[in-house]
Amino acid sequence: METTEFLVVGCGPAGGTAAREAARRSVATVVLERDPVVGAKRVCAAGLRPGFCEDFDVPRSIVHLDPGTITLSTVRKTYAFSVGPAHTTTREELDGTIAELARTEGADIRTAALFRSLERKRIKARSVFLAQGSTARLDDVDPRFRHPGWNAGLITCFQYRVYLERPARAETYATLEMHYYMSALSGRNVIAWMFPKRDHLSIGLGIQAKMPGAALRAETDAFLATVERRLFPGIPYTVRDEGNLLYGGLPRPSIGADGVMVGGTAAGLVDATTGEGIHEAATTGRLAAEAAGSARMRGSDPAPVYERAVKRAFYGRLRHRHHLMNFLERKPARFDVLFRQLEDTPRFAEMLQRDRNDFSAWEWMYLYAQAAKFSLRALRG
Repeated sequence: METTEFLVVGCGPAGGTAAREAARRSVATVVLERDPVVGAKRVCAAGLRPGFCEDFDVPRSIVHLDPGTITLSTVRKTYAFSVGPAHTTTREELDGTIAELARTEGADIRTAALFRSLERKRIKARSVFLAQGSTARLDDVDPRFRHPGWNAGLITCFQYRVYLERPARAETYATLEMHYYMSALSGRNVIAWMFPKRDHLSIGLGIQAKMPGAALRAETDAFLATVERRLFPGIPYTVRDEGNLLYGGLPRPSIGADGVMVGGTAAGLVDATTGEGIHEAATTGRLAAEAAGSARMRGSDPAPVYERAVKRAFYGRLRHRHHLMNFLERKPARFDVLFRQLEDTPRFAEMLQRDRNDFSAWEWMYLYAQAAKFSLRALRG
């Protein structure tokens, strides 16, 4: 039987970051990635928070564009907000770059490698980090990681990469677009996006239900047509389509036990209101590497330390965002109430882009006051 200190399953932002930072600590690390090419099959708008490259020591060369504005659109109106600027990339470049950096540090990354169970049949490891994304079947791997609401939180996504023969209107490349609406085709709530890239536009949507491929494509075609009329009317283009299941429910209740840690989307760490999860994923990778490195020196179990750190960093905000999204979708007019308030109070909008651990006592009071104001307005409407 092969042995290693740290076994990582999945080489997305969570697994790749964990492998790189563990190897930097001289922790012997093996990564099992099921795809032949790291990042090649990820359906993702691939937007990055301002400062992501600096925070995770990733070269700026992966960044395509730096949009300074995000728009949130309903059927009634479009609301615009400053974002810092944010960054766009592709998952091939993000995941592939992090994987190469991990290899440079000494991590052993094996592609086209299947992970079936935690039973020590082929590789024996001191600690394990599970980061397989939304397709992780952890209920079958270990009952301690069971999440009764996991299937209800899965979102069917479909995305087009639109390659234009000539540039779209200038504002296209300076803006991240998010759209929230009730579909005229299916009667379901839709979250859609347009994120500009260096050589294409990522245009797609997600629906929290399992849908046949033809119906999902029809939804995406209808949304693409509205974007085309606004941003690139009359410009010929070709498309590359991609689809997958993503996650938008509550975080997994348990993410650490007996040397096993769960991170990224596999842990359910996705903002239900925007679909953002790359920052959270990379952070869990860092925390897993730190826990594995410390446990190696102390001879202790890294899982409890890891779980406490991740829950402290993200669970409060992500649970709140999940409940907020359910509240908004029960009456879609509430999206306008929230977006109008964010537009009228830029301080409130700026705070919602930050992690809660950064808030002062005064900021917490301000946040609760704004939340109460929104609740009253939304319920009156």
